[in-house]
Formats: sequence, structure tokens, C-alpha cells
Amino acid sequence: MMRTGPTNLITDVAGILVGNAEDHRLKSGVTAVLCDPPATAAVQVLGGAPGTRETDLLAPHNTVQSVDAIVLSGGSAFGLDAASGVQAALREMGRGFAVGPHRIPIVPAAILFDLINGGEKDWGQYSPYRDIGYEAARAAAETFATGSVGAGTGALTATLKGGLGSASTILANGITVGALVAVNALGSATIGETRHFWAAPFELDDEFGGLGMPSPWPQDAAQPRLKFRAPAAAANTTIAVIATDAVLSKAEAKRLAIAAHDGFSRALWPSHTPLDGDLVFALSTCASGKKPLLEDFIDLSAAAAATMARAIARGVHDAAAAAGDLKPAWSALPDN
Repeated sequence: MMRTGPTNLITDVAGILVGNAEDHRLKSGVTAVLCDPPATAAVQVLGGAPGTRETDLLAPHNTVQSVDAIVLSGGSAFGLDAASGVQAALREMGRGFAVGPHRIPIVPAAILFDLINGGEKDWGQYSPYRDIGYEAARAAAETFATGSVGAGTGALTATLKGGLGSASTILANGITVGALVAVNALGSATIGETRHFWAAPFELDDEFGGLGMPSPWPQDAAQPRLKFRAPAAAANTTIAVIATDAVLSKAEAKRLAIAAHDGFSRALWPSHTPLDGDLVFALSTCASGKKPLLEDFIDLSAAAAATMARAIARGVHDAAAAAGDLKPAWSALPDN
């Protein structure tokens, strides 16, 4: 049996803190995931249009074994500046990889495209994302808001506003897994024209409305719904973090990231398209002291996929309506 953690957030995984910062005029923001102590990390990219920083060092064969933070940001390639702001905040905290007398915070990052979402993007010579990233890192805490905040502030899906979602699961063996995701998919999180979520089979405690699956089943459910057509079709990407307190190697963390992508496929239709940069970072804090056996790792991987699917649905469910929105919020939909 699986159950949610105390807050049903990724921070139920010991050693993880999350901070959000956003500019609602910009309709964009940054989410910083801080790891204290540094966590073993890996990444898996399955979308065809990713935007990243410092992901090569996460390969299992490379030297650095752990990271100080992960950054999820809006702003397309401009948003990669957010990692510099998070890095500056961590340096002030005395955090980072020790090289002689210096400490270098290790901060991989990924971005989503939210430039065409109704926000004001005329920011002048330099983008604001470095400053927003700094604010996000300084706001890091065990509890945080979801929906139209942080990296999910200006996110959109094919049919509805996207948002920042999170969920957690405690397995029978006591291991905890948590997911955090900024949902900005080309596809849709809901089934056909209904309010029902594709992730419904995995829902716990009515966390995204408790609607279950639609009945009767919509005849158009299998028809892909896409956010934009050319030339704006590349304005997408869902970026996420899956974290656990289990003791994992970098190679095992990579397998966990791969498994978590199954949650994308369970919660978004379609997903992993050539016009999404779909990506999952994996973190192992090792806080439980438990090293999964093979059969335990299968359960952990299944929980990672289910938890990610739930987090995606929660991100869309929790989005709030705002002036200038190009898509409606889920909460504004009529009952059907």
C-alpha cells in the first residue's frame, strides 16, 4: 500500500527544501530545489527540445557525484540565468563543491518555454531570471505553494493553464519518494473535453478533485490536443524532479529518472513530443539509510511514476486564474 507523506510535497523527502519566486507581470518564475546535504543526482531527457545547464556532469561516469541544488525555470533559454542566482545564494551560505580554498555550488538547471503566454517580456538588456533565482533559493523551505507559482507561474497546456505540482509517497518499507514538476506541456492533462485527469487511477485522498475517470468515456479522448500550431508550436516543455531518501548510486538515480518519465505518459497526452523538452532530474538524499534490493527498486520505480503523474495533475488542478491568461484555469471549468 502507498500513502502520501505528511505534506504531500517533495519536501517530505528528508534533505530537500523548495523555494519559489515569480513575477506575475512577467507571467514567469523560478523554482529552486535545495539539497542539504548534497544529493546524488542524475537526469533523463526524453523530449525533443530541451534547454539545460550542467546536465553532462550528472552522467554516471563523470566525477561529481552530488549536487547542491536543482533549478526549474520559465523564460526559455533566458531562464538558464536563474541557476546563477541560485548559485550566488548557495555561495553566500558557504555551500558547494570544495576545490582548494574555493567552494563551487553545483546547480544543474532546466527551462520551459513561457514567452508566449500573455506576460510582459520587454525586460531590457538583461533578463530578470538571475535575480528571481536568487529570491527562490532564499525562500527555500519545507512547505511551499503549488499552482501558478515559481516555474509554473506562466505555464500552459493544450487546454488549460499549467502550473507547479508536487506529491509524495511513502512505501510499505518506509522509503519516501517525492515529485516536483512544472507542467507546460504541448498536450493535455485532462481527458477530452472533460475535467477528469488522465492521472486519475493514481490519485490519493482526492488530491486533484477526486473525479475519477469519466463515464461514459469520451469518444474523442484519444484525439491529441495540442497547445499551439506553427510557428509557436515549440512553446512547451514539462520539467521535473523526482527525489527519494533511499540510498542510490548515480546509475540507480538515472534508472529512477527514467521510471518517473512513465508518470508523464500516464498524466499527459501526448507527452515526450519533438516539441517538448520533457526532462526529469533524480535526487537521492540517502537520508533513510535504506539501500533497495532489486525487488524494492521495482516498487520504488513504480511509485516514482505514480507520484509524478499525481504531481502533474496537481499542478494543473492548483493553477489560479489571472488577468491576461491565454488558457482557462481548471477551477474555472464548468462541472461536466
